[in-house]
Amino acid sequence: MKLLKTLVGIAALVAAPVLAEDASGVQAASDDASEPVQVMVLGMYHFANPGLDVVKFNVDDVLAPKRQAEIANLVDSLAQWAPTKIAVENEAAPPTLALPDYAQTDALLATERSESVQIGFRLARQLGHEAVYGHDERGGEGEPDYFPMGEVQAFAEANEMMDELAAMFAEVESMTTEQQEQLARQSIAESLFAHNDGAALALMHDRLYYALLRFGDGNKQPGAELNAYWYMRNAKIFAKIAMVAQPGDRVLVLAGSGHATWLRHFAERVPGFELVEAMPYLERAAERSRVAAP
Repeated sequence: MKLLKTLVGIAALVAAPVLAEDASGVQAASDDASEPVQVMVLGMYHFANPGLDVVKFNVDDVLAPKRQAEIANLVDSLAQWAPTKIAVENEAAPPTLALPDYAQTDALLATERSESVQIGFRLARQLGHEAVYGHDERGGEGEPDYFPMGEVQAFAEANEMMDELAAMFAEVESMTTEQQEQLARQSIAESLFAHNDGAALALMHDRLYYALLRFGDGNKQPGAELNAYWYMRNAKIFAKIAMVAQPGDRVLVLAGSGHATWLRHFAERVPGFELVEAMPYLERAAERSRVAAP
């Protein structure tokens, strides 16, 4: 009974407005004294494809002069938002989550093709940041497999569902092929439009991930488990972002666009955070690249 009363009290506290006395002694609703953390999730494809995704996205060389100029335009556009923290899709040691490689930015920009370096490190250096933070969370010793697709495939093979699973893979491959074909005609910024359309990303996420819930029989539930572990990975990623953020910060988060739906969800719903759309900054960068094109 004591526990029940405590829970009821908590619920009432959450539901009630915060009151404060004004100068006249009259109670009035007060604003939160702290500013929210603004989060811009920049959905990416991998510039240097590490081969970790189910469907691979092949790109041309981002170290080529034309692509370097386009990346510079994108970084200049993002700099107009003036992020105070930048977090990239790399693992980093807690509690600081600072990436030691950031100290070698000058050398890395000439040799390293990853978006973490080419956009994240480059922008941080341009803005004079002391650190770039790593937010990634991957399975390893003592950790779960955050994307157990093998279990889903095994279930599909054992239950005559491989055609259904293959159709889902084919849909993703078709979308990826179309994006790759367009890439040669697009600037870097323009190529990121499809990876930062929140509504389209959410629709694809639901069509694919939630379709996997059908892969289960009530005893084995590999599709449900994959969804749960994928949520867990992204929740841990956002928790790391929250570790380095302070009230009033503007945090730019670079992440593969497969993460974007959940990271956008957290930025919109976690108390003290708010989502900022990347698309206006991509559009400005794309326009600058079009004007500069020969």
